[in-house]
Amino acid sequence: MRHWMQPTQESPLTVPQTLGKLLARDTVQVELIPEKKGLFLKHVEYQITSQHFKISVYRRYSDFDVFHELLLQRFAYRMVPALPPKRMDFIEGRRRALGRFINLVARHPFFSEDELVKTFLTFNGSDVQVKMRDACKKMGDEFMTNTMATLAKDYLPADIQAQFSSSRELIRNIHNSFHKLRDRAEKMAERSKENATDLLMFGRELSTLGSDGSPIPSLASSQSTWGILRQSLKGLSVEFALLADKGAQQGRREEDDVVEKLNLFLDLLQSYRDLCERHEKGVLHEHQRALQKYGMMKRQMMSATVQPKEQVSVEQLESRIVQQENAIQTMELRNYFSLFCLHQETQLIFTYLPITSHILGAFVNSQVQGHQEMGAVWNDLQQKLGCLFGVDEMQSPPLTPK
Repeated sequence: MRHWMQPTQESPLTVPQTLGKLLARDTVQVELIPEKKGLFLKHVEYQITSQHFKISVYRRYSDFDVFHELLLQRFAYRMVPALPPKRMDFIEGRRRALGRFINLVARHPFFSEDELVKTFLTFNGSDVQVKMRDACKKMGDEFMTNTMATLAKDYLPADIQAQFSSSRELIRNIHNSFHKLRDRAEKMAERSKENATDLLMFGRELSTLGSDGSPIPSLASSQSTWGILRQSLKGLSVEFALLADKGAQQGRREEDDVVEKLNLFLDLLQSYRDLCERHEKGVLHEHQRALQKYGMMKRQMMSATVQPKEQVSVEQLESRIVQQENAIQTMELRNYFSLFCLHQETQLIFTYLPITSHILGAFVNSQVQGHQEMGAVWNDLQQKLGCLFGVDEMQSPPLTPK
């Protein structure tokens, strides 16, 4: 059984993309700009800079919220990433999440050149929400504007449902594994930062110990070197502060280069899961309800024919049945178009999967760089200790038996 979609090259069902092409579509920077308005209310603005459109605009969270709502209306059959909640413990965490959201949207092959996305990324007026709503109202949803909407059925493979089920299961397993990878990477980054704090405090305690000017009591042996040793400890805090700085940099690299890439892919995988649920609970459910309503009307019609009533009510019922038949036909077309889009979105997930090598490369590079930088400082510290205390002192026999 095939686990993913393999349509023919000529088919409009094919999404001819590579990860490199998707990433090259745009890179959008989201920077935090705190802004105080009024005496008590503090609003946060974000500077959004698109490399593709070569422009910077300013957006509030409410602008993102309206944009997200309109994206779901316009592209109900596509992967629309979720927005982070407005209330988050860390504003920086929300900024990162908004950055992932807008980059996934700007790189999506069916979103990137859409008027709605262009408006959000380029419009500099104060009424951006009105502008976006007007753009969305004029276009309608994708079913109304996509030339493939009424032809989708002709291009779907006969085993589309089986392909969809197997792909969905595989992607669900991938999603679970990436969740675990992200959790581990977060813990490693946190440990790097905790290690940096411990190294800094270790150096400070050595400095405190070395700065103690208390006289050495006479009962101490005249052979004691504590006085000289104590003086030497003060200078060691410099190396430990440097080690702490390198450790903190390591933690930031792990967060920025590894955890953030994992979160980006997880956001995409979650949007695929949400899309599958929309397909099942939305289009399929509405189609089923329309068929039930149609069946009920047909029964009423038969009853009216068997037991003749006023001619007007029978004609009204016939008219309503025709309307319902048209509605069902539209529902069926939407259902096929939804499957058509699901097929394409599944391809995009597999197109994104090579990001795994980017993540692994970033992880290994961050470890190599961190160990090299910290190793150099440890080596310098080892040489310094040799000069201060002598090599013999540093290579003493174990203080406790093994």
